[in-house]
Amino acid sequence: MPCNIATTPPKGVSTVTEAAVPVRRANPLWQIAKALLLLVALVILIGLGTWQVERLQWKESLLADIAARKDAPAMSLSAIETMAASGGDIEYRVVTATGHYLNDKERHFLATYDGDPGYHIYTPLQLDDGRFVFVNRGFVPTEAKDPEKRKQGELTGEQTVTGLARAKLTERPDGMPDNDLGKNIFFWKDLDVMAASVGLPKDKVLPFFIDADKAPNPAGLPIGGVTIIDLPNNHLQYAVTWYGLAVALAAIVAISWWRKRHPDAPSQ
Repeated sequence: MPCNIATTPPKGVSTVTEAAVPVRRANPLWQIAKALLLLVALVILIGLGTWQVERLQWKESLLADIAARKDAPAMSLSAIETMAASGGDIEYRVVTATGHYLNDKERHFLATYDGDPGYHIYTPLQLDDGRFVFVNRGFVPTEAKDPEKRKQGELTGEQTVTGLARAKLTERPDGMPDNDLGKNIFFWKDLDVMAASVGLPKDKVLPFFIDADKAPNPAGLPIGGVTIIDLPNNHLQYAVTWYGLAVALAAIVAISWWRKRHPDAPSQ
């Protein structure tokens, strides 16, 4: 005779079919906004990397141009004047000038040389036509600031100097203190003030300097050839950084997208 035997379902097994849990979908507007933000960030990173590549090409071209100028034959002073008057770039062009040094009117620019403190000696060179050009004759240590301690280097008679043309500064660099005219110490190369402080008329002073070359001076002072050309070129490093961040962002987005599409895939 058949009988109904009640069976108890195993523990943890429900006898009632559970209602399906609704899947919560993300707001499509938020998804679009997030995608746009990621795209904008990626474009910005790639743009910054490309900008640094362009800066790298510009800097390499500039350095090559400066090197070519330094190795070129010396130009006449009149040629440099003409170039400067027409708005041309005279920086680091080799130039030769002849005249007489006005040693009693030298100006002292605070500087260092191989880590030692001292001064660059800027001396007016009087040209045959009565005008003047300030020449950075080179470095002297602090203890030789007084011209009496380096008399042999105070050149007299007609002198010819060869060096690099340097444009005048039009304003004081940020953070630079005022020049101390009372002590004849210049912290920045204010050509107009240099000339006025020794009584030279502004219209008679050429609007640029000459940095003398390494030609030795009597008794070794001043030490010429002190021009420092220091143009940092880190643009390749910056470009790699920006492009690297763009690649990293793209990789993160790709991994996140793949995991959402394959939620059951084992993580590595």
